[in-house]
Amino acid sequence: MQHTIEHYMQTVGQHARKAAATLSAASTQEKNQALQAIFDALTQQKQAILDANQIDMQNGRAKQLDDALLDRLELTPTRFDGMLQGLKDVISLKDPIGEITDLAYRPSGIQLGKMRVPLGVVGMIYESRPNVTLEAASLALKSGNAIILRGGSEALQSNQAIAQAIQTGLKTTQIPATAVQVIETADRAAVGQLITMSEFVDVIIPRGGKGLIQRITDEARIPVIKHLDGNCHVYVEAQADFAKALPIALNAKTHRYGVCNAMETLLVDAKIANEFLPQVAPLYAQKNVELRGCPITQQILKDQVVPATEADWETEYLAPILAIKVVADMNEAIEHINQYGSHHTDAIITENFSLARQFLARVDSSSVVINASTRFADGFEYGLGAEIGISTDKIHARGPVGLEGLTSQKWIVFGNGEIRQ
Repeated sequence: MQHTIEHYMQTVGQHARKAAATLSAASTQEKNQALQAIFDALTQQKQAILDANQIDMQNGRAKQLDDALLDRLELTPTRFDGMLQGLKDVISLKDPIGEITDLAYRPSGIQLGKMRVPLGVVGMIYESRPNVTLEAASLALKSGNAIILRGGSEALQSNQAIAQAIQTGLKTTQIPATAVQVIETADRAAVGQLITMSEFVDVIIPRGGKGLIQRITDEARIPVIKHLDGNCHVYVEAQADFAKALPIALNAKTHRYGVCNAMETLLVDAKIANEFLPQVAPLYAQKNVELRGCPITQQILKDQVVPATEADWETEYLAPILAIKVVADMNEAIEHINQYGSHHTDAIITENFSLARQFLARVDSSSVVINASTRFADGFEYGLGAEIGISTDKIHARGPVGLEGLTSQKWIVFGNGEIRQ
């Protein structure tokens, strides 16, 4: 069986590499026509895809998957329509490939610049969310990359149904159908093969739980674009406008629990804690959110909160649980965020612009927010059309990764017979 998986993955890799060579030379019109064909096929096969998702949901409940995982797995008609809208947005985005920037003449007479080019072949490993299959495929195609997609076993039926629609669309275009390949087996050995096929794959992007991403990071022989978790914070500074702070604090936590940009720790300035906490706690109570607080929070909220432990400050709950800490000032808030956070997304609520600018500069996260919810840290909300993932690394791509994050640049030189003296 292991030999069979190895052979299968080698074949997938070979097809992807060949398709990438064709894609790199495809025009914007050809890529957009392919994406439109996929849109049409998905529209026609909508019910079949939703039916396949229901099979995955039934299997997930039978296996007693937790609520956060089931939420990410479910593909409702509304989410399906959102998925299609994301595809339309990608079609409308400017094609980055071939863009030439920074042209300048050198003393030798040559003209030097940079051209944006595809990465080549992207390997994507992800859990639960079947919409990722389409988001990743559309971004890869628009940016001129072939992609190999390996979803989680819990979403196997959904992913295969979406893959079938993508293949149906591509077969009517000039783009090779093998430009998007969804792995057909749930065997974990396929992942081990994918993350070590450096001769065929140029970058790996994992999306899922911390355990999956840690495994990929440790075992991959190919560069990885990743974030391990999303321990996000909202800091309500002493000069915050409560009319902004209360709805932001509620939205950041309760809009959706099982997402990486949901707030997990609320930091409140000591100067306003006695006033702010009694106002925000009932809002969380209405949503049945369990509050875990520091000693000062416990004194203020009493039986509305349970004691927080050291582990709570570094936990990504992905559930209706919130840690609350009262801090002396912004310095302590920033120290806490940089120590316990995951460098994903952190926000400050304040009317003091000077302090807000300091927060922007000093918080070491891929997205830093002023007076808005952490839930905006998302490729769609950032105008990327869709995102293939979020990176908390500092090299190449950081934050939500869209089209530009799937490209690189090469130096280009224009000459007119110059030779080096």
